[in-house]
Amino acid sequence: MTVAEELPETPETADEEPVKQRKNGLYPGVSDELAENMKSGWADTELHDLEPIAQAAETAARRAALSARFPGERLVIPAGNLKTRSNDTEYPFRASVEYAYLTGNQTEDGVLVMEPTTDGHQETIYLLPRSNRENGEFWLDGQGELWVGRRHSLTEAEKRYGIPASDVRELAGALREATGPVRVVRGYDAGIEEALTDKVTAERDEELRVFLSEMRLVKDDFEIGELQKAVDSTVRGFEDVVKVLDKAEATSERYIEGTFFLRARVEGNDVGYGSICAAGPHACTLHWVRNDGPVRSGDLLLLDAGVETHTYYTADVTRTLPVDGRYTELQKKIYDAVYDAQEAGIAAVKPGAKYRDFHDAAQRVLAERLVEWGLVEGPVERVLELGLQRRWTLHGTGHMLGMDVHDCAAARTETYVDGTLEPGMVLTVEPGLYFQADDLTVPEEYRGIGVRIEDDILVTEDGNTNLSSALPRRSDEVEAWMAGLKG
Repeated sequence: MTVAEELPETPETADEEPVKQRKNGLYPGVSDELAENMKSGWADTELHDLEPIAQAAETAARRAALSARFPGERLVIPAGNLKTRSNDTEYPFRASVEYAYLTGNQTEDGVLVMEPTTDGHQETIYLLPRSNRENGEFWLDGQGELWVGRRHSLTEAEKRYGIPASDVRELAGALREATGPVRVVRGYDAGIEEALTDKVTAERDEELRVFLSEMRLVKDDFEIGELQKAVDSTVRGFEDVVKVLDKAEATSERYIEGTFFLRARVEGNDVGYGSICAAGPHACTLHWVRNDGPVRSGDLLLLDAGVETHTYYTADVTRTLPVDGRYTELQKKIYDAVYDAQEAGIAAVKPGAKYRDFHDAAQRVLAERLVEWGLVEGPVERVLELGLQRRWTLHGTGHMLGMDVHDCAAARTETYVDGTLEPGMVLTVEPGLYFQADDLTVPEEYRGIGVRIEDDILVTEDGNTNLSSALPRRSDEVEAWMAGLKG
């Protein structure tokens, strides 16, 4: 991998920050002849037949709702900047959810600005334009197009996103001169925040962030379609894993992680979160993402993974699979208890129900089984009142799902956890039982067994739909499914 050299000092670049030069680059500079040569001889590549993005109508409606909520105020929503991974390499960029939700754009350094008008807001999307060919930026800058690829011109961006586009490099200066009330989504673009530092307050900015989070509680038809795409790809990713469990046994959990990642990258944008490929006692570590342990016949594999679509919507599905294709008697007993708890939880998902209802329903079933097995002293009401089941259940039974795997996280408690389910909400139902390898309060044979079953549930007008129902859940169905794939 090579890195671009410093731009020559020209009238076009004299007032700009010079391009960062690698200390040990092989070329000390650029001759006048080469600089002149690189200015010309390039075809016109402007794209003239672009169509609006698929969700253009939806993003416009979202901006209209945002405008109505904050009349007379300037609203600034940044995409964010590249983040350094090490030295001169960056992490793959993912735009902020707030920005992508309102625009559909996913490029670094982008900013949506909504300027107040007498009847709403004037919207502008600020982006980096095409790399400058006259001053050599396109081939000398490390982020120039010959290094990282072509980006859309501002005219092309306007066609795709349905928003007037301007050069983002002019925005910070304009914001410094801005007057009137301003709100910004914090945490993504330090330069934009610095330009607004004397114009915003943390309290007002938090109100903007909370509103944008609560907007996403109910999904529109486009979002539901994208979530179904994500789930369908995830189902195929789980099938891929089952087919190569023998190779995972010969290597490690990393083989499972890599297998699922291939499906995510081929059919989507990425994985929606770090895949949990937890075999044996690692299944008892809720967020086991090291994925460097052995995969052994006779153990269980807890696979918690989700494909993220190109529009950032992610699935979140978990299955706990017998590595050799058959549950032992004890594994099946524990698995079936979790399955029954999930069944109770899913049945409680319906419009008008309290958000907490599905959690309470699943926890009751798990508490009943723990009492029945003699692992905790009853009665069940006492166990639930004191939360004693939590030693082995540990986590909540689900969460909202969307562009974030834990979507709508900034929403107010009264509208989320203490809220009421409505059609269009999508959430996970994922009870689990986890018997830690060092838990001396349970019989030895339980220790090291962890089971979770998770599905993505859409609240409908008359109940719910399991978006991930294509993956078997019942223990006998899981065994038959695995046998068919391995067969």
